[in-house]
Amino acid sequence: MTQQARSGRGRGRPSSPILSRERVSQAAIRIVTDQGYRHLTMASLARELGVAASALYNHVSSKRDVLVLIQDRINEQIDCSSFDTEPWDQALRDWARSYRQCFMEHTALIPVMAVLPVADSPQTLRMYERVTRALHDAGIVGADAVDIIVGIEALVFGAAYDATAPTDIFDPGSLGDLAPTFIRFAAQRSPDPRAAADRAFELALDALISGLRQKFTDAGVD
Repeated sequence: MTQQARSGRGRGRPSSPILSRERVSQAAIRIVTDQGYRHLTMASLARELGVAASALYNHVSSKRDVLVLIQDRINEQIDCSSFDTEPWDQALRDWARSYRQCFMEHTALIPVMAVLPVADSPQTLRMYERVTRALHDAGIVGADAVDIIVGIEALVFGAAYDATAPTDIFDPGSLGDLAPTFIRFAAQRSPDPRAAADRAFELALDALISGLRQKFTDAGVD
């Protein structure tokens, strides 16, 4: 019997799973989604991947590197194509909708991704550059362009959370007499939590974009 037969492995077959940066990011996202961010460690990630920690360090050098991989993995799924074909205000709407949809699927990551520096994150930087160039071409420049991005992201992250809110979030319990007008109006919202969340997001997005359009049209931006 040959050594190959005794080992039960074909020639060249690896003894442990082949790692890639994509596999690392997918595993890290699973840990955060299923267990929470505090459970994401290099040791837990190595276990999730079925490899030794030393093998993992050949691909990422620190937890921050893992977070950057996650950031790029998620942000590359956000659709920015409208900036190639639509006026800047409509493109912002489409981008915000895609951004929210993406993070509705990854709400557990919002507290981390919302404050993670963009250093060493190529997909994130490409996304920001694409949006900023579209705003620049429309005559919106400097801090205004960046502040528009930040403002839309603030709405997107909050709206992504809201889409997962429980159906009884506005149930006042025994304290309805403290906010009777609010409770009466809240009862008029759609009984479908997702539909209610979508309507709230679209209302706020419309107000934001319309306000920006008015502000910069008055300033001579076409």
